[in-house]
Amino acid sequence: MRQSRTYQLNSRIVAGDFPEFDTVIYLNSNGTGTDRLALGKVSSFRSDQAHGALDTLHEATRNINDWLFGYLSYDLKNEIEELNSENHDGLDFPCLHFWQPQLVFEWDDKHLHVHWTGLDVEQVETITQQLISNTLSSAPQQPGISLTPRITREEYLEKIATIKQHILLGDVYELNFCQEFFAENVSILPWEIYQLLNSETLAPYSTFLRDGSRSVMSASPEMYLRKSGQTLESSPIKGTARRGQTEEEDRLILEELRNHPKEQAENVMIVDLVRNDLSRIAQPGTVSVPGLMEVKSFKTVHQMVSTVSCTLRPDKNFTDIVKATFPMGSMTGAPKISAMKLSEKYESTRRGLYSGCIGFFTPDGDFTFNVVIRTLQYNADNRYLSLMTGGAITHLADPQQEYNESLLKAEAILRILSN
Repeated sequence: MRQSRTYQLNSRIVAGDFPEFDTVIYLNSNGTGTDRLALGKVSSFRSDQAHGALDTLHEATRNINDWLFGYLSYDLKNEIEELNSENHDGLDFPCLHFWQPQLVFEWDDKHLHVHWTGLDVEQVETITQQLISNTLSSAPQQPGISLTPRITREEYLEKIATIKQHILLGDVYELNFCQEFFAENVSILPWEIYQLLNSETLAPYSTFLRDGSRSVMSASPEMYLRKSGQTLESSPIKGTARRGQTEEEDRLILEELRNHPKEQAENVMIVDLVRNDLSRIAQPGTVSVPGLMEVKSFKTVHQMVSTVSCTLRPDKNFTDIVKATFPMGSMTGAPKISAMKLSEKYESTRRGLYSGCIGFFTPDGDFTFNVVIRTLQYNADNRYLSLMTGGAITHLADPQQEYNESLLKAEAILRILSN
């Protein structure tokens, strides 16, 4: 039985790493809502291969009325559809992994809620006071690291030109193409890098994950899915522009993004795809688009964001939802299956957790999951560090501009690593 306690706060808490726990997830709302930190695990549900992963997922979520934290990798697509993942993989993340944490902390500016099981009250109080007083030791400064692109600029441009030929032939209407930047034989300080990345971006779905020897440092601005009661909501992002150096330049860039025909076309195509996905699990007539092509400003970029929602059919569970909507349309293209096949053909790196999602279930069955983008991944066993970036390719795409956009999405992370 999980116990709970609530504390009054005078200011918002700054999270820490808690290295004594092998499993840590920190979901940072960056002041827009509730932060959550999950430590340790009581039990876990893991699948290293796509085959059978959905059965594992169903068992993990069917009868446990408790907190569950974890992630789905992009490679889960191989069980949902007849697909494969044969590209290079230096990270070796599981296909999915969920667990019941020992400790869950939730907080905003005024209250801290603590939920625990498998620990005595004195242990919980000690850890809680560490969190509240921020007495956790900080890591030393991370030394500079350079990442190498797995494909050259010329190869990137050639691949985009080839993908555009597929679009002209009608094989796809839009395709999300990704490239990797990587480093081998490096030692990093994941929590330190995450702190630097989060302070640089202040992304609303920023996440730190440590799962044994594997770490994720994410500055994601995108939500894959949120369930509240029977309401299901997705917020796909398509359309990116840099921030300006002055207020006037920033305003002009924002307006250009808002009215850009290619960015609008990308966004609308993905909205249609998400509407179609949700209609497979929604009560008839409930799929709606409460927000279309809204331009939102983050610390380092402007983004075009839409919101699609529905009322979930009462006979549909989380596994059904995943089968209908995963991978998220913003990371595939349309039609989804054709786009995923072509992405596998032309990309040079297995996506793994990139393009997947990280999130949590509450004890009453609600959940929130982000989209794993703007993210560093690290495997400490083989000392491999990876960053992937992607962009939507349509018939209006200019290969050089697409290449520049992929660098823009990586810019903040590359700058942090090089300092």
